[in-house]
Amino acid sequence: MTRYKAIISYDGTNFSGFQIQTKQNVRSIQGELEKVLKKLNSGNPVGVQGSGRTDARVHAIAQVIHFDLPQKRDEEKLRFALDTQGPDDIAVLEVEEVSDDFHVRYNKHEKTYEYLLDTSKARDPFKRNYAGHFRYDLNLSRMQEAAKYLIGEHDFTGFTASGTSVENKVRTITQADIEQIDENTIKFTFSGNGFLYKQIRNMVGTLLKIGNNRMPVEQVEKIIASKDRNLAGPTAVPEGLYLKEVRYVDEEVNGY
Repeated sequence: MTRYKAIISYDGTNFSGFQIQTKQNVRSIQGELEKVLKKLNSGNPVGVQGSGRTDARVHAIAQVIHFDLPQKRDEEKLRFALDTQGPDDIAVLEVEEVSDDFHVRYNKHEKTYEYLLDTSKARDPFKRNYAGHFRYDLNLSRMQEAAKYLIGEHDFTGFTASGTSVENKVRTITQADIEQIDENTIKFTFSGNGFLYKQIRNMVGTLLKIGNNRMPVEQVEKIIASKDRNLAGPTAVPEGLYLKEVRYVDEEVNGY
């Protein structure tokens, strides 16, 4: 068997998320890719592993996957076949052969996510699938100050959605930036060695309440210390979230 690593981009609007769902007639990124790979593999099923499981309506600029095929393929021809035979809302950007022991989830890596927020008073219908919306006043400097408390190694239980099966909730965040990129758009950028279920959207929701003066700047520190989800803000909508980059370290294969 030959293992291939691919970098893909997708518009998550019409997907239930990355992972295949048990429900019938529900689209997933993994399911669509496996359909194409099955055709390319003479009707034999091919499993796809992803570096992370993005939720419904969450987008990816550079998601990383891997899969195994029984024989070697020309990398560009394989990329072209996957890109052109798959649906229009998934693009296959790169394909390369990797070692048999490479694994997109288990090899050491870091991820960067971005969250786009539309702050116009009236909701922009053309941004509804690609940005969150917050029409109320926001103090950018308050949010930036609060975001500093997120940086470092912490137990992020207080920012995790209930029902998660992950026991170890300690993660390291290396970047938590917030910037105004145009008159009506704010961009949140988070980098780290991993993120819990809905962690980023819960952090954004909390920072919005702080920016709107409905929580103190120190609230982030209190949430981390207490591990109490009830002290955090609401979960921001998924449409504004993008998996921007996955970087692999300590290996021969370079991340995107």
